[in-house]
Amino acid sequence: MTIFIDALIDSLFDTLKLIPFLFITYLLMEYLEHHTASKITGLLARMGKAGPLFGGLFGIVPQCGFSASAASLYSGGVITLGTMLAVFLSTSDEMLPIFISEQVAPTRILSILGTKAVFGIISGLLVDAVLRHTRWRDKGDKNIHDLCIEEHADYESDEKGGILRAALTHTVNIVIFIFVITLVLTLLVDAIGQNRIASFLNAIPILGVFLAALIGLIPNCGASVALTQLYLAGMMSVGQMMAGLLVGAGVGLLVLFRTNHHHLRENIKITVLLYCIGVLWGIILELIYT
Repeated sequence: MTIFIDALIDSLFDTLKLIPFLFITYLLMEYLEHHTASKITGLLARMGKAGPLFGGLFGIVPQCGFSASAASLYSGGVITLGTMLAVFLSTSDEMLPIFISEQVAPTRILSILGTKAVFGIISGLLVDAVLRHTRWRDKGDKNIHDLCIEEHADYESDEKGGILRAALTHTVNIVIFIFVITLVLTLLVDAIGQNRIASFLNAIPILGVFLAALIGLIPNCGASVALTQLYLAGMMSVGQMMAGLLVGAGVGLLVLFRTNHHHLRENIKITVLLYCIGVLWGIILELIYT
């Protein structure tokens, strides 16, 4: 019981100290999305074959819901599969706010963001190049429609209070996730030992890549929070973390299955392809850094 109380107190304090950093970060993200999302989405729709290049670059911009926009554009036949995958792979979800709140070195953050963008661009270009020589369905049979993204507050375009409410709502949701996951990880470390957990993942690093990518597929903020926290705690290698975060497309996959619901088999194939790409890059990183 004492162990649980100690873990509870430690997790609570560790989480509380992150709140100011998280709120400021999400406030900036909401502002950027509010003022730039439509412009970026429109530009992306006009990129054609160069879509994956811009998709990978735009994907790292700290916005909530850009992956959802990409899924909608793909479902409406506006962008290519490679462009959507480039956005999915480069999107950072909750990694960036947590890195900032944990005061990770800027060079380290930029290195990881840049790596994700490069992987997204290369993967997207290759996918489009391959699909140009194969039969792929005509995506013009579906119209784009506006989506109501969970976790976004309903606000008028000119209301500053709406941005504040949205940032506060997102902060509260993520704080809850961080607290629960931190508590679980703390209890896990106390019960098993950080060194033993790290040793297990390091002993079979390739298996860790596959497991991390599976976690990344979970369409929930908690997945990216867990992956980032494990990495920062030294229990997960960079290759394993990257595999999970590359696959983690935020609400993108959920929106794809919703807007592209007439093509379930295609959605499953895209999910499997996304998983395989994340695993491949994760294994490459494991081989480089071991």
